[in-house]
Formats: sequence, structure tokens, C-alpha cells
Amino acid sequence: MLVVIQRVRQASVEIDGQIKSSIANGLLVLVGIEEADTDEDIDWLSAKLTNLRIFDDANGVMNLSVKETGGDVMVVSQFTLHASTKKGNRPSYIKAARPEVAVPLYEKFVKAVEMNLAKPVPTGEFGADMKISLINDGPVTIIIDSKDRK
Repeated sequence: MLVVIQRVRQASVEIDGQIKSSIANGLLVLVGIEEADTDEDIDWLSAKLTNLRIFDDANGVMNLSVKETGGDVMVVSQFTLHASTKKGNRPSYIKAARPEVAVPLYEKFVKAVEMNLAKPVPTGEFGADMKISLINDGPVTIIIDSKDRK
């Protein structure tokens, strides 16, 4: 499971000209799921991102998590995170999980983040053509691969 975590002042997901979800201060999390992902990846990654200390404390030091700040988290599926550009100029998405595998894992991931955060997590819509708007705060953008555990 691969995520791109962006600390945001605000973020929203628009589908067919309508806002589906929006958040204020918090994290926009783009998640790519591969066939090899398991519940263990979900548990580790959901805990990691909700406890990641990337928000400023009173001294301006990144020392607080989204949980500690009371911030929001929005999760959006993005299979293109698993693009391989090894050959030619057309990306291959062979590593990305097919919908029948990805959808249940995506839904479990969202539920796990909700449990770790102790509040609802707005989302995009799996497989939809989404327009994502955000104001990145910092900017702070972090990429985590659950297979690397770095």
C-alpha cells in the first residue's frame, strides 16, 4: 500500500461538478493499493499516518499528529500511484490491484483511519473521475510505502 500524505489547510473532492467531500486543516491522503496488500498493511499504515508528527506545536516545531490537533483526514483512492514508467513513455499499472481486490481493502483502510482518528473520514469515490482541490500547508508532502516500513 502506497500513500501520499499532504498536510493541508483545506481540500475537497468534486465529482460531476458537485463537491462530494471537503476538509479544513488536516491531511489529504492519496492511497494506491496493490494485489499484495493485506490487513497488516492497513493496520500499520492507518496508525502511522494518524500518529505522524507533522503539525506545528506552540514553538513552531513539527511535533504534533493530526489526532493531537483535532484535524481532519480525507482519503482518496489513486491507482496511478503504482504506475511503472520503466519501459517507454506510457505508464503501466500492472502492479495496481484490480477493483475486486482494491475496493474492499480501500474500504477497510478508511474504516481503520476512522477508528484511529475517532471520527468520520471523508473520501473520494473509488473509480470516479475526481477533481481534487487543495491548499498544501508548508508544503508538507510525505510518501510512505507499507512494504518498506520507512
